[in-house]
Amino acid sequence: MQHAELIKEHMEVLGSDGQHVGTVDHLEGKDRIKLTKGDEDADGLHHFIPIAWVDKVDTSIHLKKSSHEAKREWKPGTN
Repeated sequence: MQHAELIKEHMEVLGSDGQHVGTVDHLEGKDRIKLTKGDEDADGLHHFIPIAWVDKVDTSIHLKKSSHEAKREWKPGTN
C-alpha cells in the first residue's frame, strides 16, 4: 500500500469529517492499522482499520470515511 510507509506510531487518525477516530498503536501486517486502546471511544480495546481506508497522510492520517462510519465499521481486537 502506498500509505503504509508514511504511517508512524502515535499519529492521529481523522475521519473525512476532520473528527478524531483514534491514535496509531502500530501497523498490523501490511494492510491494517492497529489503534491504541486508550482513546476515549475505544472502550479499552484495540481496534483495527484497513489501510485501504486511508485517503492521505501528512502529520495525521486522513480517512476516506467519516469518523462515525469508521467507528461503526472498525474491527475490535482484544485488550
